[in-house]
Amino acid sequence: MLFYISLLALTALLVMLLYRYRAVLPIPLPERLRSFLSHPSANNYAPLATFADQAAAGMTSTTFDIEADNIREGDVRVGLDDQGTREVMEIMRRESVGFDQARLIRHNRYLAANGIDPSGMPLDAKAVTRL
Repeated sequence: MLFYISLLALTALLVMLLYRYRAVLPIPLPERLRSFLSHPSANNYAPLATFADQAAAGMTSTTFDIEADNIREGDVRVGLDDQGTREVMEIMRRESVGFDQARLIRHNRYLAANGIDPSGMPLDAKAVTRL
């Protein structure tokens, strides 16, 4: 009985490790299985490496002008945060909103995840907000 439990645990661990590291394993998988295992938002996302790529993809606006602040200035940095860019593009696609509205939605979600309401006040009842 203990042998079968150990075998089941080892199999479960192997499956979890294969799922976790599926992107870096050089195992050839059929396309149907590869699309099943891939993350839903990863199918539509291609990394944007530079500010120019991000501006061309619509990641700029009058209030967040990448072109004026970074491209024309000759900024040599890589670009915006990759994870944040991915999240904003996913919000823009899913909710059919513009860049600024998607940034606001992402920011409010970040605040809510950290226990802060959209006005910037902590949601914790024990938080000291004035002396």
